[in-house]
Amino acid sequence: MASTLEKFIHSLDLRALPRVLQIQSGIYCQGSVYEMFGNECSLSTGEVIKVIGFKINKLIASICENNEVSRFSDKVELPLNFPGLFKIVADKTPYVSIEEIARKVSIGPTRFGHPCFYSTKDIKLANFTIKHDEQIIFNSVEEVHGTMAVSCVVVRNNQSYSFTLPLSQEGEFYECEDDQIYTLKEIAEWKIPKCRNRIVKLSNTLHMWKSSNPLPENFDGCLILMPVYEVQAVMKSRKDIVHILSDLDVEVKDITDCYDISSFLQPLSLEDIFERTSKEFPMVAEIMEGPSGSQKPYNLLSTGKEIVIHKKYQAARVLASEMRSDPSKRHYLIPMSYKGKFKRRPREFPTAYDLEIARSEKEHLHVVATKAFTSPHKELCSVSVGDQFLVQQCQTSEVLYEGRKKLIDALACEQILSDSYKKVLLPMYMEGGFVEVIHDKKQYHLSEICKEFHLPFNVKVSVRDLSIEKDVLAAAPGLQFEEEITDSYLLISSASSPVESWEIPVYRSNMLVHLLSKDVQTVVLPVTRTTVEEVSEDEYYMLRRYENLTLHPPPRPPKKPT
Repeated sequence: MASTLEKFIHSLDLRALPRVLQIQSGIYCQGSVYEMFGNECSLSTGEVIKVIGFKINKLIASICENNEVSRFSDKVELPLNFPGLFKIVADKTPYVSIEEIARKVSIGPTRFGHPCFYSTKDIKLANFTIKHDEQIIFNSVEEVHGTMAVSCVVVRNNQSYSFTLPLSQEGEFYECEDDQIYTLKEIAEWKIPKCRNRIVKLSNTLHMWKSSNPLPENFDGCLILMPVYEVQAVMKSRKDIVHILSDLDVEVKDITDCYDISSFLQPLSLEDIFERTSKEFPMVAEIMEGPSGSQKPYNLLSTGKEIVIHKKYQAARVLASEMRSDPSKRHYLIPMSYKGKFKRRPREFPTAYDLEIARSEKEHLHVVATKAFTSPHKELCSVSVGDQFLVQQCQTSEVLYEGRKKLIDALACEQILSDSYKKVLLPMYMEGGFVEVIHDKKQYHLSEICKEFHLPFNVKVSVRDLSIEKDVLAAAPGLQFEEEITDSYLLISSASSPVESWEIPVYRSNMLVHLLSKDVQTVVLPVTRTTVEEVSEDEYYMLRRYENLTLHPPPRPPKKPT
């Protein structure tokens, strides 16, 4: 049965891709040319396309009154980078099964992908009963003993209870109220259910919008959001990817079940390539859609170019950020092969507890106090601005508290006086402020810093990497090395002139290829080039989020005795 492209995409589950569609009718049915993102494609009646992906491109917003579009509301287009913060209004329409929730709602590994629902009736499981109106957190969709189910959590009296609900579980499930605030991009990626309206309330507009605000002046009400998707498709007559907006006035029919889908080119992402076994490398591929970027190696990876993918592997990088407080702070991933040198820069420590974490056996940590602190105990030291200390070690100290002796954690230091040193104890809960005094004038390579010091660590480039055309790190006023991470890479070179090969990040390169049945001609692996990769704000937080999943956070600083 034919439907509009918009209706088809709105109801399509990403897990059902790819789908083969035949153009049925529309204003473009007589062989018109449709141009989008620089791609032209003829969508004539009878044309067959293979849909390989789709994502929200923009949102159409209407002012909402009583959960309906206001009669006096004009539709406005909101780009995903609209600088506003929104709260989600809980959907008043129930879901009739867990399967419907899993099909229509985004459930994933990040904090945005944990939607909450409640059931209007008790649900009795084998050894657990979910009470009616009790908040159920949906964490992931997985297979349990051959049956698809949703992994869930219920929190009672600060204790978590984990269980699974089969997709076949029926009932009346409502979305819980959500007190979090989200950007429009976060809502688009995680919070718009399939085939349903999403109502949001504008919480705050950030004053950084360069163009005129599309919303009414001083607007603080609710909006109904309607997504417009960007559809990625393959056509038989082309070797590149075409992009079509879902609101294009075209009718389509799903013919996947009666069409030979293998007759289309098979686009593969770098993630798809990385999942192949090591024995399948090297391989030759043609780029169907190249990554964005004008710097090497991205400017070499243009659409239609043939490449050799030599191997896949994990490589170490140091995640670094510029030392500045303004919003334009930039973030980098630095390879261990970086040939520049660094000099140390002073670190800042907000508490005595941070001094304990940063101290090392190799050298005494020398700091200057930037904030005064008056100790409530005579056994512990008070601090004035300008006092200097050499940090030694953590120890327990006995103090008199309300007439009784009590043990608390303290930091043993030597206070530097004009002509002598004085042994003192700083309370570990002390909220002061300290700046490091640097005596070390040595220049370090990146690998030396990672080996000899604890991260985070502050530096400035003292000798730039001369093997790089433009060393972006050299222009930074200062850098903080935050953590060492391991990331996935593919080693790629040009098939026609394999003089050098480049490490391409798998999860940050929006690139599609199709494999060619060609033998790899090169016997000797080309010289490997690595680059300092600048990462966006979103990519930075994603890297830190996933890296920190494997780390145990340090214990919280001890609280001040009350």
